[in-house]
Amino acid sequence: MTESPEAKVKTGPRNRRVAGADPDKRRQILDGAHQVFTARGFDAASMSDIAVAANVSKGTLYVYFQDKEHLFVALIEREREAQKRGAFEALNHDSDPVRALTTFGERLVRMINCGLAVSAHRVVIGVSERMPDLGRSFYENGPAQGAALIARYLDRMVAEGKLAIEDTHLAAVQFVDLCQATLMRPRLFNAVRTPPDDEEIRRVVGSAIEMFMARYGVKPKA
Repeated sequence: MTESPEAKVKTGPRNRRVAGADPDKRRQILDGAHQVFTARGFDAASMSDIAVAANVSKGTLYVYFQDKEHLFVALIEREREAQKRGAFEALNHDSDPVRALTTFGERLVRMINCGLAVSAHRVVIGVSERMPDLGRSFYENGPAQGAALIARYLDRMVAEGKLAIEDTHLAAVQFVDLCQATLMRPRLFNAVRTPPDDEEIRRVVGSAIEMFMARYGVKPKA
């Protein structure tokens, strides 16, 4: 009996890669995209430019990414994951909430105010109406995931008696917003074109810590 095409696919060599699933090729494309987006910005970059920089055909590029927007978001998510690990280390290894949240807040502010991250927010906001799945994915893998990780740390601090919080998810989002106050929104609207310096970051995050601890810190017994 003649074997069907479907059966041939199922019984093919184990090492045959599914189209668009080669991690090395994907990394190669993202490296090329990083060069192009960094040099030219999102609007001026083209898929042809990225294909040349990545040393792949344009056809191969579209096997991995359906359009420039999805490619850009994938690049941002890769960069964000690398930086996010450093930011959350403080929450994993430091049981002093003031010190841990200060370190986390300062690293977070640096991460979200770099040029590529600011561009990513602008692009995603701009396309979210016609690409709601892209916007949702960006939010769920970024702000929502970050808030959940902070809330988990706050849960631990509450259990240890170091903080008094009823809704740790709300408190986590409040803390992130406090750390961004006066810094992120002007960057987003291009009212400020350069990232904040270390002194300004320390000032804003320090104020955020004071407000956060005034609300949620455990008051010493009289």
